[in-house]
Amino acid sequence: MSERELRKVFADLHVHTALSPCADDSATPAGIVSAALDNGMGMIAITDHNSAENVGAVMSLGAKLGLKVIPGMELTTAEEVHLVCLFETERDALRMQEIAYPLLPPVENQPDVFGRQLIFDSEGNPNGECTKMLIGATSIPLEDAVREVHGLGGLVFAAHVDRQSFSVISNLGLIPENAGFDALEISGAVTREEATERFPFISGYPLVTASDAHVPEAIGSSPTLFLLDELSIGEIRMALNFENEREHLSQ
Repeated sequence: MSERELRKVFADLHVHTALSPCADDSATPAGIVSAALDNGMGMIAITDHNSAENVGAVMSLGAKLGLKVIPGMELTTAEEVHLVCLFETERDALRMQEIAYPLLPPVENQPDVFGRQLIFDSEGNPNGECTKMLIGATSIPLEDAVREVHGLGGLVFAAHVDRQSFSVISNLGLIPENAGFDALEISGAVTREEATERFPFISGYPLVTASDAHVPEAIGSSPTLFLLDELSIGEIRMALNFENEREHLSQ
């Protein structure tokens, strides 16, 4: 047994702020942290499309109010596959942003068409808009993207693999053997049992569930339960592989 008692933590590791063009303007740092705590989350990850500009603002507020916020990004690869990328530090997430930004389409966002991309300061106040086309796909191939995230010490989940768009299965028809995913994410539309019945070949991977929340009230609607010693990327990695008594349980 562990010398210290492990903690049960409900986590939603796929949450968008109002920086994501498809997210609601109510997805502010305050709205997100408040909803996460109200819905019983002990840990969330901020995963805006191809950007980490709001990670710091949500992390700062979360630290004040007792919510662990993992810095992340939902990266769109050249194959238009969505990847949930999680990092230990904001600095690492911003390094991934530096890789992603030059590989986005060389056009500006059209707020009237795709939605606004709001940036918040360290106090959680609106501080302008990102003009890059975050809704678009980067030109980085999937395997290169996974390699870059792992090079920064991060984790990569293939996002919402059960969906009919922007998933590795819908776009490629399979899970590439050498992709190196740390886990596969199932959306809240299906249970673990339904997903594995539909796609039997995913049962050999660690499976997590997440809300992919684009409005605060959706946060925690499809969480993963972790058994951890502390709230960190290293602990999540162990839990995904059931190492050292760490565990994870998707719905």
